[in-house]
Order: sequence, then structure tokens, then C-alpha cells
Amino acid sequence: QVQLVESGGGLVQPGGSLRLSCVASGIIFRINDMRWYRQAPGKLRELVATITRGASTNYSDSVKGRFTISRDNTKNTVYLQMNSLKPEDTAVYYCNVAAQTRPSTLWGDYWGQGTQVTVSS
Repeated sequence: QVQLVESGGGLVQPGGSLRLSCVASGIIFRINDMRWYRQAPGKLRELVATITRGASTNYSDSVKGRFTISRDNTKNTVYLQMNSLKPEDTAVYYCNVAAQTRPSTLWGDYWGQGTQVTVSS
């Protein structure tokens, strides 16, 4: 019903920047909260940032002040601007959204396939 496609990952040096994008498509009436998660090898998936439909944001302590989440509701897209990247930011980053496929339906939870971010010299 809803498909998410992430892009923008890659290899960068410590201190560098990347901007991730996630585009939602399919049968969509409305998207509520949008989130970015990440998962490093051997570790649990962790929540990085959240943005509500009204553009209220929250960040994990590890990225606060360095990452910025934003959204464009007209394009069903969420972004994650990542600055001052550190090696410990290396992970697969996943987009997650809560969406309705039509009015008065329950909110569904949808995930993208992930995009690799590697921070190394």
C-alpha cells in the first residue's frame, strides 16, 4: 500500500556531511509522524530523529546538534541532514512513517529498505 525509498547514503570522511531522503509512494491519504532509525552491525536498531506532521522534532542525544530532520508534505518526503559525521554514525539508516491509506482508516507503520552510511578516513 505504501512504499518508502531511501537515498543519499555513501562513504564520507569524519567531519563530513550527507543528506538522506525518503520518498513515500503508493496509496496514501495522509502521513503522520516520520522517523529515521539506524542500525549498526551487531547492534539493535535505534531511533535517530522524529518529525510530526506539524513539524515538531525530536532527536536522540547522540545526534542532537549535528543532525536535522525535515519534511515536505506536498512531496511525501522526509530528509535527514547529517553534519559533523563521526565514525560511530556508521550504520544502515531506515525511514519509517505512519500513514493512512484512506480517511478513517487505522494508521499503518511502514519501513524503507535502508541506505548505508559509512564514516571513515
